[in-house]
Amino acid sequence: MTLTMAGTLGFGLMTPVASAAGSGPCYDGRCKTTVSAPKTIKVNSRTFGFGKLKITHIRSHSVKMTAVTTGGAHLSGTTSPGGTITFNNLEIWVKSVTGRKAKLQLSPTSS
Repeated sequence: MTLTMAGTLGFGLMTPVASAAGSGPCYDGRCKTTVSAPKTIKVNSRTFGFGKLKITHIRSHSVKMTAVTTGGAHLSGTTSPGGTITFNNLEIWVKSVTGRKAKLQLSPTSS
């Protein structure tokens, strides 16, 4: 079997490009995801004031999460399935919990 590559490879031709996809599906604060703890969800720190939302515990009756703001403040909250937590201008809705997995929906709030 022979592999053929077309084109020219050279230094300077391959420039890294930043993309939202590389930052994660929740980077813009709009996503639905299923997580198991511990899990870190990357979000835009310029938009939300923190870059990492950490899901620390998932139990059948509660989900606990934390974040550290760019100014160093610690945010934390716990809610039951069906409840919401708002960190700065990001709302996290815990849609449901099954076993040790939680279905979350993230949405930016209007400022």
